[in-house]
Amino acid sequence: MIFLDAAATTPVRREVLEAMWPYLTGDFGNPSSHHSLGESAAAALAGARASLAAVLGCRPGELVFTSGGTEADNLAVKGIALARQAADPAMNRVVISAVEHPAVEESARYLERFHGFSVDVVPVDANGQVTPEALLPLLGPETALVSIMYANNEVGTVQPIPALAELARGQGIPFHTDAVQAAGWLPLDTAALGVDALSISGHKLGAPKGCGVLYVRGRVRVEPVLHGGGQERGRRSGTENVAGAVGLSTALALVQAAQREQAGRVSRLRDVFIDAVLTGVPEAILTGHPTDRLPSVASFCFPGTSGESVLLELERQDVVCSSGSACAAGSDEPSTVLTALGIPREVAQTAVRFSFDAAVTGEDLDTAAKAVSAAVAGVRSLGTS
Repeated sequence: MIFLDAAATTPVRREVLEAMWPYLTGDFGNPSSHHSLGESAAAALAGARASLAAVLGCRPGELVFTSGGTEADNLAVKGIALARQAADPAMNRVVISAVEHPAVEESARYLERFHGFSVDVVPVDANGQVTPEALLPLLGPETALVSIMYANNEVGTVQPIPALAELARGQGIPFHTDAVQAAGWLPLDTAALGVDALSISGHKLGAPKGCGVLYVRGRVRVEPVLHGGGQERGRRSGTENVAGAVGLSTALALVQAAQREQAGRVSRLRDVFIDAVLTGVPEAILTGHPTDRLPSVASFCFPGTSGESVLLELERQDVVCSSGSACAAGSDEPSTVLTALGIPREVAQTAVRFSFDAAVTGEDLDTAAKAVSAAVAGVRSLGTS
């Protein structure tokens, strides 16, 4: 089987599992407990926090461990906006892009429904990018937060985060970015990016599902979303997932250490794959930015097909991929990301996303490109017979 759905999830790396194992077995203590087992767990948690901080270029105390990217996004969007509103009731607007992950979009809509916020949606161009010129008119004294993802999970477009964050910073507005897909492929230094908050999920990096982290710049207040024992300096209550934190920190250190080399290699393989698909499939449409895109994502629309039918044909040929975000799987509606790019609804429903991990080979992608050509031809022939 050729697995080309790494944007949905990745297998746990052996090094990660080995690092986690002691905290799933002998050193199983609660890090809040004042005995040797608890102190061992607390030390491991502190070590994981310090390791992550070194990669992100921040202070360890600026990191909040979460259950994954969705919780990190919820805490950033709701927590920062609500804290800003509490300090100044006039702060009642949030800005998001038209291509955000549901974890960000639905958090913003929650604020709209239950806390009186207005949601300003900044459009993207035909390549899926937010331009500074599009963002600037939406910023004002009532803006509590801007949240724009670093790299899109469906089409792979990378946003100009430093330029966008600089606009927000110039008006004193906190800027959050969902970096779940970017981690491992793009630079994550928070100072260089200029962001006030950044979300990461472990299972996209070779760590287990159920672990994530949110960076929040020290000066930015966050209203907790989960209440209880006051862990994570009062920002996220609940007994910490020590093994998950160790796994996440180990995985991020591994992938970021090899980031430049692997990103360059996979980008070259991706471009060969894109050319092969566009050559082998008549009328195929590459979606997303042609160059400012993740090394790991190639997404297409295949007019005259159903994306789901193409997926089934590919799986019969042992090529596993997806029709877009795993979080929206099963929906009959076309992708809102693709329609935001101006792609017609009927064309958007033919989308197929191929996403790679660092282990992908040229042979894998050559085989996959041939399978794509055969699958699309087969589905189109059924549609015209």
